[in-house]
Order: sequence, then structure tokens, then C-alpha cells
Amino acid sequence: MVTHPGPATVALSPEIRAGIIEHARVDYPNEACGVIVGSAYAASGGTALRFVPTRNAAASPSRYVIDSSEMFQVISDSESRDEEIWAIVHSHTHSAAVPSPTDVAQAAWWPDALYLLISLRDDLADPATGEPGIRGWRIVDGEMFEVQLSR
Repeated sequence: MVTHPGPATVALSPEIRAGIIEHARVDYPNEACGVIVGSAYAASGGTALRFVPTRNAAASPSRYVIDSSEMFQVISDSESRDEEIWAIVHSHTHSAAVPSPTDVAQAAWWPDALYLLISLRDDLADPATGEPGIRGWRIVDGEMFEVQLSR
């Protein structure tokens, strides 16, 4: 068994969580996508600073492609502030917040980032709050490791 690469738990502020949920609902029925910028890579112990919603260039309910010009802008802005890509975010419109094989393959681009997925399936919503389920993952060398999200 492979050891969890860490982090095992990260904090996700209510503001970032709300931004992710709002963006996913607005982009429905297509998958939504975006980026969380952090003080450093999540794998290096960085903290999440802000969520940046981006356009899904695929405009699809079953896959996402972050618009390249928007991603370039996020990278440029974060580099000028000495920040990093902390997480890649996208929604699943009809399935659980678990990376698909396509998601795992795409994760090679940002191996030190987290991958946050939000499920818009009603039956997977948090029973206490009614909020869509958000789960975090590290995807390293094709293997998925769940990361607990605290508030």
C-alpha cells in the first residue's frame, strides 16, 4: 500500500466553499471549473487564499477544460503575488465527488495541487445543511488519496 502523500487535512474557508457552490450552480447543467490560489502548493503546506471561477471551455455536462486564457491570467497573477495553484476545482453534475479516470489523467499537470470536486447530485448533499458535497483529493502518479476538508 502506498503512503498518503499529504496533506491529510486542509482548511477550506466558508467564503471559498460558498464561491465553489455558487459557481457550480450557475454553470449547471455543464461542469463548472476554477482554481484556488494559495500561499504555497497544498502539498507544501500552503493555505487556500481565494477561489477564482473560470470558464469551462468544453461547455460540457461530463467534462471540463479550464479556459487557457483564464488559466494563464490566474498563473500570471499568482506568480506576481508569490502565490501558487493550491487546488483545481470542478463539479460533477450527475455523479459523486470522486475523480473519474479522465480527472486522474489530467491531474499530471498539477501534481502538487489538490483536486476539489463538488457533486450536484441532490441525493449526495449534506443532510444537515443541504449543501452539495465537496471532497478533496491528492492525485499522485495516477493514485487518488482523499484529503479531509475542515472549515
